[in-house]
Amino acid sequence: MTQSDGPYPIRPIGPEEFDAFRDVDVHAFGGTAMTEGERRLLLPGFEFDRTLAAMDGITPVGTAGAYTFQLSVPGQQMLPAAGVSWVSVLPTHRRRGVLRSLMRRQLADVRDRGEPLAVLWASEAPIYGRYGYGCASWNASFALRRGDGTLAAAAAAWDDGLRLRLRLADPAAVLAELAKIYDAVLPSRPGFFARTEPWWQRLVYDPAEARAAGTSPLRCLLAEDGSGPRGYALYSAVNRWDDAGLPDGELTVRELMSADPAAGAALWADLLSRDLTSEFRPHQRPVDDPLLYQLADPRRARPRVSDGLWARITDVPAALAGRRYSCPVDVVIEVRDDLMPQNAGRWLLTTTGSPDDADGTGLAASCAATNAPAHLAVDVTQLGAAYLGGTRLGALAAAGLVAELRPGAVRRLSAAVAWDPAPWCPMIF
Repeated sequence: MTQSDGPYPIRPIGPEEFDAFRDVDVHAFGGTAMTEGERRLLLPGFEFDRTLAAMDGITPVGTAGAYTFQLSVPGQQMLPAAGVSWVSVLPTHRRRGVLRSLMRRQLADVRDRGEPLAVLWASEAPIYGRYGYGCASWNASFALRRGDGTLAAAAAAWDDGLRLRLRLADPAAVLAELAKIYDAVLPSRPGFFARTEPWWQRLVYDPAEARAAGTSPLRCLLAEDGSGPRGYALYSAVNRWDDAGLPDGELTVRELMSADPAAGAALWADLLSRDLTSEFRPHQRPVDDPLLYQLADPRRARPRVSDGLWARITDVPAALAGRRYSCPVDVVIEVRDDLMPQNAGRWLLTTTGSPDDADGTGLAASCAATNAPAHLAVDVTQLGAAYLGGTRLGALAAAGLVAELRPGAVRRLSAAVAWDPAPWCPMIF
């Protein structure tokens, strides 16, 4: 027990305590008891040494966990990061400082492990801003009806000279092919984490007892050419008919990845034209999804945007030097961080080289403490929001969340931090 633990000692759990740990999550989120299949799925990738349990006697009353990730950040760089999960407090122990103690302890552990960044999916957005997390990516969901998925003429010519072919496959049988495609996309898109075997098993987990009535097994559509797989889609379909006896099926896309525009267009063209289907629901898509520009009428995608990955910087100089920048910048940033005083202070961020020297991955930078006057002031929450390049610092300044102390500083840093493509994490953890 440490002084910051409060009345409930915090410690990692052992394998024999997994059920009690999981029960806290069940009570907090209103879930159901774990099946034996779920247990076999979760345990291989579960990191017991990264768990934290707040104990009331021998009973866990609050929990937090993390996964050890390599996360893609702007400039085709991979950064060690903690994938925070399993955060919950029993209803009987709310409002007693349990969560705050867990978060403080976890953030300190993340920094001590040499991970400059922690990321999570927020069950409730207001909670994690209190601990320095900012919304660093956004996700889009689409809802298309039959006939809405017509591709524009240019996109529809996807097979022009490439000789792509489409093939149906059992997802579990082609994991190696899926991993090759995912790994090809991973470096260029901020927000991806490198998937190990347990994560691939979770992605394709599809027990019959968990499917809604009439829902097909998870299926895979591969796009291939002479060099091998170029894209894949994981999807399921619901066989349904309306009261008039007309087909009213629904197709849900769990994940679609493509190494090039042609493969993506080929997959969408097939999926969005399936017979007996009246609704098509791609979920967990990037906000700059190429599909929006490939459709003849993008309005018919009916996009809905929601928050995605939340990021918390635990080591400011390591994080800022660990990514690349879109244009030169030389700026002093004053960072506020009430929970991690090591981050607070003034930091000089300077890019090296010139755009003419760039290799397409942006400009490297150094970041060091300084006593020079600050050009702008920002809370660590907003710095985390901007870190992956999808949230503009200029927009945060317009919202009153970034203070400009020297004219033009926000615009220059905002341009340097922004990144293309937009950050996206396709998998909830």
